[in-house]
Amino acid sequence: MNLINMHQGSILRETQERIQSELGDDINAITLERLVIGLFFTGVKLSNGVGGICFTPIKTIPEAVCCPSSAKAMPNSGKIKGTPVLNLLEAMYKGNPLRKAIGIAVLNALSETCWQKSDSRDYEVERGVDALDVVVIAEEAYVVVVGALVPFLKKLKSRGKPFTILEMDPSTLKYDEMPFYVHGSQAAEVIPNADVLVITGTTLINDTLDELLRLTKPEAQIVVVGPTASLMPDAFFKRGVDIIGGVSVTHPDELLDLLAEAGSGYHYFGKFADRTVIRQR
Repeated sequence: MNLINMHQGSILRETQERIQSELGDDINAITLERLVIGLFFTGVKLSNGVGGICFTPIKTIPEAVCCPSSAKAMPNSGKIKGTPVLNLLEAMYKGNPLRKAIGIAVLNALSETCWQKSDSRDYEVERGVDALDVVVIAEEAYVVVVGALVPFLKKLKSRGKPFTILEMDPSTLKYDEMPFYVHGSQAAEVIPNADVLVITGTTLINDTLDELLRLTKPEAQIVVVGPTASLMPDAFFKRGVDIIGGVSVTHPDELLDLLAEAGSGYHYFGKFADRTVIRQR
């Protein structure tokens, strides 16, 4: 019987099922020890000592304007510590963006738990490696970037070749990036032409990643990057993703302290978390 009574095809749902299958009954004993919803990232520490992280989707919370309405976004604040992780995972499918972020951070921590349990797999998790350094772009390859991924945009601008940035909010782009900008609503027109497709992991939060991957041509090189994408890769590989660039939390408490002070990747990389690259052997 299916472990999760949900529709098929969702990367998050399939990843949860994969993790539950691997951890077995052990997952029932794992609870949330600590949660921080920071300005840029949401982080968790589980009762087994493992941490996880996810982008905080501030812009997707229209209620975040005053105390009475904002309380609807997190009605259980102050009562979340000690919650079983399975409860947090189930909550992320109910349409609340903050609960989605918490659930993804938990999935990231549980993915790390699985890797610590066993490293005998048909893929490799390389730590201390930046996905930017392992992505090979052919001279005439047409590159499409979904999201304002600053390091990749810098690389593409210096390359001096045409490329496209798909983004819903142009205010996230710099002046010299606007000539490459196309509104995200035009994804179906742009992505099928991409030789290399680089997608932000935050598409997991708004449930657009599955559809973006369905638009790609079979021979395209696909890269999904960002702390939010620090997940077991089976469901990604199944959909044609070649490389996942994520984050491994090394010092959960210190990281959460930093996130509580509006810390970002510039503050925690190499100190409390390492970049990771996941790809098939």
